[in-house]
Amino acid sequence: MKLLRPLSPERLALYVAMALVLLFNLPFWQRLWEIVSPLDGHGVKMLALALALTTTFFYWVLLLFVWPRVGKPLIGLLLLTTAAVSYFMNQYGVLIDQDMVRNALQTDGAEVRDLLTVKMALTVLLLGVLPCWLLWKLPVEYRPGWRRLGRRLAHLGIATLALAAIAAVGYQDFASLFRNHRELRMALAPLNYLQASTSYLRKVTAKPQPLQQIGLDAKQTAAAHAKPRVLVLVVGETARADHFALNGYPRPTTPELAARTDIVNYPNAWSCGTETAVSVPCMFSAKAREQFDTDRARHEENLLDVLKRAGLTVLWVDNNSGCKEVCNRVEKQMRYDEQHAKYCRDGECFDEILLDGLPERLAALKGDAVIVLHQKGSHGPAYYKRYPPAFERFKPVCRTSELQQCAREDIINAFDNTIAYTDFFLAQTIRLLEKQANIDSSLIYLSDHGESLGENGMYLHATPYLVAPDAQKHIPMVAWFSPGWREHGGPALNCLKTQAGQRYSQDNLFHSVLGMMGVSTALYQRELDMFAGCRQAS
Repeated sequence: MKLLRPLSPERLALYVAMALVLLFNLPFWQRLWEIVSPLDGHGVKMLALALALTTTFFYWVLLLFVWPRVGKPLIGLLLLTTAAVSYFMNQYGVLIDQDMVRNALQTDGAEVRDLLTVKMALTVLLLGVLPCWLLWKLPVEYRPGWRRLGRRLAHLGIATLALAAIAAVGYQDFASLFRNHRELRMALAPLNYLQASTSYLRKVTAKPQPLQQIGLDAKQTAAAHAKPRVLVLVVGETARADHFALNGYPRPTTPELAARTDIVNYPNAWSCGTETAVSVPCMFSAKAREQFDTDRARHEENLLDVLKRAGLTVLWVDNNSGCKEVCNRVEKQMRYDEQHAKYCRDGECFDEILLDGLPERLAALKGDAVIVLHQKGSHGPAYYKRYPPAFERFKPVCRTSELQQCAREDIINAFDNTIAYTDFFLAQTIRLLEKQANIDSSLIYLSDHGESLGENGMYLHATPYLVAPDAQKHIPMVAWFSPGWREHGGPALNCLKTQAGQRYSQDNLFHSVLGMMGVSTALYQRELDMFAGCRQAS
């Protein structure tokens, strides 16, 4: 006696469609519930129509694939992948779009290890592996030849009519809903990641485009200085402005910077994106955020290329997951996987590795230079790994990547410790620069994006910019200029502090650096140069 009765492929498609809608899409239904609440007659109608629409649509699509020899493998792969994606959506409140796919594919091994947790394994086991095993054991009865095709066409026809009827009843409601809440389509699995992955792969596999050069007229026109000028540009990671004590945060997260009188703090600075793969290329691009396109940027020169063309020494030093192709044509040092006994452990390094060897490099300089230090910073979810034990000032801390298992206070404690370590790192970098008597130096620090720490059930970053909370877009930014730099044509400190409260963004970086380094090019826009109005005559 058989324990499992054979199923028709059509019934199998219906069951899988129902499972996808009800078991794998909790984030979608939570968001829809919030939109239509408090429930009234219209809200109940919207929930019912959405349930009917998603189930019928998935059923219609699955009917196209449940054929002998291919149906079970395709459904099994779909269940496994959707289980993993659903875990991340449920655990961290993320949405899936093309940028999220790009971010996932460009991550490094250390970040992947932080995300692989016991809870993820259990989720994939229960929602992916177990259903796949049942699917494999389940007998499916396929009708012969033309009868099979006729039955399938009949079910497709019925599903098509049902979709048309649902659309006729709810078209106006759905049109308004998805126009005003675009995030809903990025919360509906597996449609979200399949669509996003297809779009991303189509772009990256397209015919290679020639590199578009920019700033061909770039040259240094500033008066010659007795000493080389060196800008150290620190690109932070995942730091949010409202956790910097410099910006009014009640905890002493930035004591070393606060103790200095020569720091200029910018409390109203904003990012270009909500993930490194977008923000880093964007901040170095000549284009403003509204015109920036990540895929086109891969085939276009950026700020570093223009500086190099003007004759400056340009160096990128990285402790993150790479420069996202920004540093492809300049000298670079990737230090995130070194085995330095003092700064590295468990396959990753603290940000102080970025300063190792830098004094010798500065002492050997013969001309002006821009050195980019790309931090590991406050990258989650394993915040507790981002700082040495001596910087665990706020306790207790969350010591797992499964953030929902921790009290929110413990998550914030760990995150604030990363900010305190960044404060030390920036102060240490300035002290290092001050000791180099052979150069005039300056430093700019800005984070690539912010971070959600559990507000409204949302964690981490990479939420689509249109719907991302300010926590993921409002970034810390500070600047420092040595006395020698300020005395020889640099900006006046008091003037900078007077203007620091204005709204700035990563769009300002390109033009501000060109102005600082005295690089003349038609690309330069003085109105976007943060320091132009305070620059003194040399």
